Amino acid sequence: MERKSKIYIAGHQGMVGKKLHRTLIKKGFENIIVVPSKQVDLRNQEETNKFINNNQPDYIFLLAARVGGIQANLNFPGEYLYDNLMISANVIEAARQNKIKKLIFVGSSCIYPRLSIQPMKEEYLLSGKLEQTNEGYAVGKIAGLKLCEYYKKQYGCNFISAMPPNIYGPEDSFSINNSHVISALIQRFHNGKVENAEEVVLWGTGKARREFLFAKDAADGLIFLMGNYNGESHINMGSGADISIKELSIIIKDIVGFKGEILWDSTKPDGMPQKLLDSYRINDLGWTPQTTLIDGLKITYKWYLENYGKI
Repeated sequence: MERKSKIYIAGHQGMVGKKLHRTLIKKGFENIIVVPSKQVDLRNQEETNKFINNNQPDYIFLLAARVGGIQANLNFPGEYLYDNLMISANVIEAARQNKIKKLIFVGSSCIYPRLSIQPMKEEYLLSGKLEQTNEGYAVGKIAGLKLCEYYKKQYGCNFISAMPPNIYGPEDSFSINNSHVISALIQRFHNGKVENAEEVVLWGTGKARREFLFAKDAADGLIFLMGNYNGESHINMGSGADISIKELSIIIKDIVGFKGEILWDSTKPDGMPQKLLDSYRINDLGWTPQTTLIDGLKITYKWYLENYGKI
């Protein structure tokens, strides 16, 4: 990308989109296109085509998606599949029609089978059954990455796909019902601290293992891939380490300063037993994340206190 290239960030209002937008500005990119979802509904093919045609971006970062935690995915599986399927298909097809120079589609590690071999290599995609608790979301993301792959094969489009693990950081959603695991834990422990609660009850057994990537590192990784990767297959973009939800909970409890007990509701689902990406390919290209989990969690809680928390 050149400094004067027209760059469209689809999903600029999300956590990673905001960080990507700021990072590109800091790097000197002068022509960044952003538009609120209320003005252009990317689920609508006509609106999407019209917007891409009128603006003619050179590069597209496709981060727009409907996202949420286990509870939200369980409650709205049809909506999660429909919304993500339509957003992906509409933007990618509009990019093809308008001969966009390059597009990067951002997926998720939940595309891999529930009982996948760990760490998960790119070739393990579609080698087994998906995790039922987020199957709708995963199918939508798989469709997007396959569309990029097939358009490259059939039309020669330079469309690539990046698969990060769980992303967290400042400006994440802190909704009790729809947040991801780290933001949900921060909010629950903080509320327990403020209320002097004796205990906090968490879903599942705590045995599930997850890999996490700080939002700033995710933004840097996407910019790196836009400039350094043109392969046919999707590419993993992870931190290279995972942690059990139980261990993560203890760390966040200590950072927040909650003094009560942690109880586990084993009647609730854990989700996939483990999700750890094999990120050898992107590491070999020269990219690795720079933020440790401890530092990222401290930064995220500090932001939460400044914007939501009351002590």
